[in-house]
Amino acid sequence: MRNRVLFILSVIGLLGGLVSAYIFGIQKKPMPPVFNPATNPYEKGIYVNGILESYQTYGENINIYPEVSGTITQILVSEGETVRKGTPLLMIEESVQRATVEQQRSQAEAARTILEELKAQPRKENLEVAKAQVELGNANVKSAQDSLDKLRASYALDPNSVSKDSLDNAENALKVARANLEVAQKQYELTKAGAWSYDIENQEKQFEALSKAYLASKALLAKYTLIAPSDGVILSVNATVGSYISAQGAYETYTQGLDPVVVMGSSEAYLAVRCYIDEILIHRLPQTSEIRARMFIRGTDINIPLEFVRFQPYVSPKIELSNQRLERVDVRVLPAIFRFERPKNLNLFPGQLVDVYIGAREEKPK
Repeated sequence: MRNRVLFILSVIGLLGGLVSAYIFGIQKKPMPPVFNPATNPYEKGIYVNGILESYQTYGENINIYPEVSGTITQILVSEGETVRKGTPLLMIEESVQRATVEQQRSQAEAARTILEELKAQPRKENLEVAKAQVELGNANVKSAQDSLDKLRASYALDPNSVSKDSLDNAENALKVARANLEVAQKQYELTKAGAWSYDIENQEKQFEALSKAYLASKALLAKYTLIAPSDGVILSVNATVGSYISAQGAYETYTQGLDPVVVMGSSEAYLAVRCYIDEILIHRLPQTSEIRARMFIRGTDINIPLEFVRFQPYVSPKIELSNQRLERVDVRVLPAIFRFERPKNLNLFPGQLVDVYIGAREEKPK
């Protein structure tokens, strides 16, 4: 009985194994692709990765960094907004710099007031005082001269009427009065001449130095407001109110790196495609006058012809997605720039990855 049960179980297990093998051996029909993969439209075309950018005559997107450090107090634009050249983008806390500007402005104004005072000399009141001192000196000389003349006349009539000591004192008094008159006259001439040219020149230099320091400080104050360097579209704002930013950029929470505070793109009717051509494929490129290219939008069956713009004629190390400066790569690539008109019925944005095939004019698409 026991052997019979074991035999039945063995048969059941064998049948189960055969059924399982049959079921798992059936090949499932593959799902149809959501979109057709990009195919090479050229007989000898080469494939490259491309990234969309705003179209610029030179360079890439406009990366804006502040020239001063501080905390953001106000953001004046929003992402996707079209701005004109000179439009304020954001403001950095400026209280200390503004106080410095006011201090240097006051110092420059004080120096200018002193300079004007020197140029306005002689002051009328000072000149009148100096003139009065000259008149007083003349009066003192006349008084001393009269006293001496009287003593001399008395001495001539009767030598015993005037002592030798009194006569000497009167002569000395006249000399002192004449000396005081001479000092008063020189003081009058000095007052009348006004400020010394060297004093005026020295004050002019001080005023000029303080004025330039004020203008430099005022120019630095203006840098606490980031402005748009050209017409364009705000692609991203990588900081918020209260964030600390510096000339190195804004801290990025997720990558823990530093990004541009604001990224702007062109508002023109074109978008650019930057392609990185592997150095081993460079020799396969056609002449620049014959270059043709076609871009394929990932996830769709859409492809768009591209217009060749230029090469950046310097083969540089390829940067992977980590975009770390310390990253070491062995592959070097040649950047090529293409452009195309913005399609009206398709959303495309800078930073989007696309597939690109590059061929020659005489090559016929497949």
